[in-house]
Amino acid sequence: MSQARPRILVSNDDGYFSEGLRALVEAVTPLGEVWVVAPDREQSATSHAISLHRPLRIQEIRERWYAVDGTPADSAYLAINHILKEDRPHLMVSGINHGPNLADDVMYSGTVAAAMEGALLGVPAIAFSLVSRAPFDFGPAARFARSLVASALSRPLPPRMLLNVNIPGGVEPDGYAITRLGRHTYGYAVSENIDPRGRKYYWIGGNEYEHEDIPGSDCNAVHLEKRASVTPLHLDLTDVHRMTDLAGWALDGFQRFIPDGR
Repeated sequence: MSQARPRILVSNDDGYFSEGLRALVEAVTPLGEVWVVAPDREQSATSHAISLHRPLRIQEIRERWYAVDGTPADSAYLAINHILKEDRPHLMVSGINHGPNLADDVMYSGTVAAAMEGALLGVPAIAFSLVSRAPFDFGPAARFARSLVASALSRPLPPRMLLNVNIPGGVEPDGYAITRLGRHTYGYAVSENIDPRGRKYYWIGGNEYEHEDIPGSDCNAVHLEKRASVTPLHLDLTDVHRMTDLAGWALDGFQRFIPDGR
């Protein structure tokens, strides 16, 4: 590497003040030069939203520690393209999230979105989440994060690498598994109520958690085997198998062309 110590960018979606972020910073500080660029407030479930229609503000909390009044993706974008523009990070880590990011959660998660933005910008990234409810004990998750980050920094990494990591809460995991995304649900409740002015409002999302028993999935690893799950995510969402199926469709009045490179 060009530097004596690798540069590690830390972000999250729970805010720059969160306990999980502090635990992650403490865990990886012995491994490199740590910079924190994170939202100035909780941004859970904001997914990959990015602010294009309003200005963003950056507040320096202390040396190498910044708060952004935007989304997790905004924080990653500003960190890599502005704050650390001249000395890009070797690795980005996001978390430790206060709760799981398993299965379909990755589509909504701000924690994963921050890491994904880093990977899209060419910085290898890892998202960490603790599968637990309050009160949170981040100790086991932080120890696993330190070990994984140390291993990642010891080798050349593909610039668009994205790993999604979930660590079970309430136990010291005896190991980890390389997993695929599972399937789960929290229920599909929609609660309707009336506000004090007589207008209807709605709360979406439920608390009836269940997951499918899929061998090799992140849900099985964490919930059934009590192990950390490490899931590599692909930034190309193209369903290549469905492309073959679509080739058999006939559209009246339109000719199908085969793109160059196929």
